[in-house]
Amino acid sequence: MTDTAQTPHLSPAGFDLAAPTPAELTRLEAGLTREEKEVLLHHGTEAPFCGGLLDNKADGHYCCRLCGLPLFQARTKFESGTGWPSFFAPFDESHVRAVRDNSYGMVRIETRCARCDSHQGHVFPDGPPPTRLRYCINSVSLQFVMNGDPLPDPLGRGDRIG
Repeated sequence: MTDTAQTPHLSPAGFDLAAPTPAELTRLEAGLTREEKEVLLHHGTEAPFCGGLLDNKADGHYCCRLCGLPLFQARTKFESGTGWPSFFAPFDESHVRAVRDNSYGMVRIETRCARCDSHQGHVFPDGPPPTRLRYCINSVSLQFVMNGDPLPDPLGRGDRIG
């Protein structure tokens, strides 16, 4: 008998970063809207100033819309004027993966969820202190969770903060 369960790879914050299995990905992708699929799976971008989380000021966590991994905290969100939610630091640096993006005739750094590899947005070196980074993220790539509410756990891994 072959064990198909993946060995957990824990982030410093204690979250399982093991990639979803192909069957888990198929199940997760089936629940996405057309726009979410375009952004998360095909590296698209939502229109500026249209995202549902752009003006969110509530205290909580911004999690990957596909796999539920916490990517950013409300306390790191700032108004960048770009039309997309912007953050100066990830929840845990190991939760966000940076990939060189040469599309559209420019060089940028794409940000992806470290667990499911879904496209989130891009990071730029023009943010505020202390990091001077601006993680420019699509609202449809994220699911907001208020402090005190349980994190999404679509993979059944029991991830939780605290």
